[in-house]
Amino acid sequence: MTDPNAIQPSALDQLPDRDPEETAEWRASLDAAAREAGPHRAAYLMRRTLERAEAAGVALPKLLETDYLNTIPTAAEPAVPGDEAMEARVTAWNRWNAAAMVTRGSKHGVGGHIATFASAAWLYEIGFNHFFKGKESAEAAGSGDQIYVQGHASPGIYARAFLDGRLDETQLDNFRQEAGGNGLPSYPHPRRLPWLWEFPTVSMGLGPLSAIYQARFNRYLTNRGIKDVSASHVWAFLGDGEMDEPESTAALALAAREELDNLTFVINCNLQRLDGPVRANFKIVQELEAQFRGAGWNVVKSLWGSAWDELFALDTTGALVRRLREVPDAQVQTYQTRDAAYIREDFFGKDPALVELAKLLSDDKILECFHLSRGGHEARKVYAAYRAALAHKGAPTVILAQTVKGFTLGEGFASKNANHQMKKLTVDEFKTMRDLLGLPIPDSAFADGQVPYGHPGADSPEVRYLQERRAALGGPAPARRVHPLAPLPVPADKAFAAFDKGSGSQNVATTMAFVRLVKDLVRDKETGKRWVPIVPDEARTFGMESLFPSLGIYSPKGQTYEPVDRDQLMYYREAKNGQILNEGITEAGSMADFIAASTSYATHAEAMIPFYIFYSMFGWQRTADQMWQLGDQLGRGFLVGATAGRTTLTGEGLQHADGHSPVIAATNPAALTYDPAFAYEIATIVKDGLRRMYGEAAPGEDPNVFYYLTVYNEPLPQPAKPSAAGLDEGIVKGLYRFNTAESAGLAPAANAPRIQLLGSGTAIHWALAAQKLLAEEWGVAADVWSATSWTELRRDAMEADAALLRGEDRVPYVRQALQGAEGPVLAVSDYMRQVPDQIAQWVEQDYSSLGTDGFGLSDTRPAARRHFGVDAESIVVAALAQLARRGEVKSMSVKEARERYGR
Repeated sequence: MTDPNAIQPSALDQLPDRDPEETAEWRASLDAAAREAGPHRAAYLMRRTLERAEAAGVALPKLLETDYLNTIPTAAEPAVPGDEAMEARVTAWNRWNAAAMVTRGSKHGVGGHIATFASAAWLYEIGFNHFFKGKESAEAAGSGDQIYVQGHASPGIYARAFLDGRLDETQLDNFRQEAGGNGLPSYPHPRRLPWLWEFPTVSMGLGPLSAIYQARFNRYLTNRGIKDVSASHVWAFLGDGEMDEPESTAALALAAREELDNLTFVINCNLQRLDGPVRANFKIVQELEAQFRGAGWNVVKSLWGSAWDELFALDTTGALVRRLREVPDAQVQTYQTRDAAYIREDFFGKDPALVELAKLLSDDKILECFHLSRGGHEARKVYAAYRAALAHKGAPTVILAQTVKGFTLGEGFASKNANHQMKKLTVDEFKTMRDLLGLPIPDSAFADGQVPYGHPGADSPEVRYLQERRAALGGPAPARRVHPLAPLPVPADKAFAAFDKGSGSQNVATTMAFVRLVKDLVRDKETGKRWVPIVPDEARTFGMESLFPSLGIYSPKGQTYEPVDRDQLMYYREAKNGQILNEGITEAGSMADFIAASTSYATHAEAMIPFYIFYSMFGWQRTADQMWQLGDQLGRGFLVGATAGRTTLTGEGLQHADGHSPVIAATNPAALTYDPAFAYEIATIVKDGLRRMYGEAAPGEDPNVFYYLTVYNEPLPQPAKPSAAGLDEGIVKGLYRFNTAESAGLAPAANAPRIQLLGSGTAIHWALAAQKLLAEEWGVAADVWSATSWTELRRDAMEADAALLRGEDRVPYVRQALQGAEGPVLAVSDYMRQVPDQIAQWVEQDYSSLGTDGFGLSDTRPAARRHFGVDAESIVVAALAQLARRGEVKSMSVKEARERYGR
């Protein structure tokens, strides 16, 4: 049996002890304290010793948890500058109008959320009055602070904008009713309300991830000399339940590693998620504290209001603190709804010392503490936490603010499990709330049972105070501004024209062609510095290592080591002003980088040109939610799905074989999806994208789009750019004829059957091989078309359909392009048939398609293509079958072709 008093083996045993006798004395002192005063006293002494050591600069690992107390003692709290009573009145009006807006909307069945803002009102009000810098801030001109509002708290932000005069009653009454064009979106949404919201935050988890990378991108802009935004601070308001999303905590280590003290998380710990307690049998605050401390963050807890000061002063044995740590969150919620007798018995009755303490407390005092007094509901507590966050240097800060969900909304709301789904208050509940908040709203204002909005008047002391505080901080917030920016100069034509001559006898993959184009564009004197290359630890796979020494990999610490390949031409170079963001193995982090860079034109009035290159299989499939966030935030830039296609990446198999990313991309209205076949097509598309997003957009063109290009790793001949009229238009719109049987030198007979072969990406090479087989072995003339974008063709056709319904005469571009083309159409790509089938209904000719439906597999490229039936021979068989159905070739030809090619 193990002796509990025996000294157990320790990692420190590996190190020499310079004074074993002194070590033994320290151990003995601790044993004596535990024996004479109890283990809790011994723990207290150890905590005090560790605090002293940290203050003295002694290097020691930090504890992951502290007691369930406020980090900042009451005596150390700074006074709140300004008029607390006035701020309380402003907050009361905001609470009222947020609840009224949702309740009034409920009669239309549109819903809304009341309880979240009710719990967080002071967390926002203190920020708006004292901390959040506006766009005209003297310190952070043009940028201000970046504020990520917790999505379900949006009614409170609208209520404040109403009080400020930025919204009127009609707009409030159009909450969640946007179809008429004058509505308010449910949640923060820049595309729907672009003058107010900067950041969309309701796909939960994406807000915290984006906030970290926004703070990081701010440092990137400063360190690269693009713009000094060091005075901008990023504030992310989050829910404790939201922290369960893996994206919420995915980048905590990055934020600590890069010492992002320009970032503060404010987590509203009301202990409830959508259906019930966040951690029913545990304590979410303690869990989050350990998680953030372990990641290297500064943690500030603001848990208890000032009413608790008396209780803590009476806790001479430490029993109260111990009890607070052991009571699970769900029980804390239960105390919120129970009377004083229940709390005396269940909370205080578990420990004799607490029984005695409770005898000193009145029932009113107990109810005040357990029902009302939370750190997140008191201006002074919140102000102290925010001030401490800004004062801390060398690490980001998280504030864990304990609140009550549904606070001030009455007994029917506060701490109820169902309050997230509760959309309205009754008139009587509103009257109770009015009395609690002290608002001058008479009973007569509730005409016909309608809840009135409340406003003290445009020239009232409350509104003047609110506006004066915002003016002092640099203008309204939140606010999104798009400053008039001069169009970026078009890069020299030389970079794009370099691909016009083709590759001659050299085989070049389109991935390499894109990388070469970027290498030339980043050298442009005018716009080169604005490119932001983003790659998730696959730069060498994509042939981008040549950019390492010239552009440098961004690192806020520079390069503190000698790279192992320093003697090589393309060595791994990190630099404080590095241009490349090489994120490690994280598509989510890379997308968050992209979003920050792609919206810099609005956030910081600095247009940046991000391109994010990734394994196409692991872009949209993993992070499609962030692509939606990108579109919501009106981002601009280039997403590049490299090693694209289902049969191009040999040997990798099912998990790497992308046969569907264009399908997912097609669902995003902001994504312009292209599957270019040749290097000159890539150059043409990128050039047009720079014009549209950063130059002079044509009338009716939305510049707030992003491009998705699929590029391949298969080295193939790159032909010279044809000189046909309208070629660039065809490339951008999605379709042009690459050649005819005649121009390919195949000399078909005058009466030869003819078919049109449409191919995209690498598939056009199979179509060209099939064109030759059809002519030489079957006497069929085939014309080959490059379909650079099936999706853009479809969108144009849908717009034409809509125009026809409006009485306009418009023909889809795909129909115009194929007009007069003889024979049926056969389309093929390296993706599932759903991709080329997007245009089927608008093609007047007989239409069929081939694709790579099903799961991917590992094999050689020819074997994989034969398996999916998309190789040249399979195209020939399909073409003959299509012609045979029309009676243009003999049916036996199809059987013969199958036998000849082993199909």
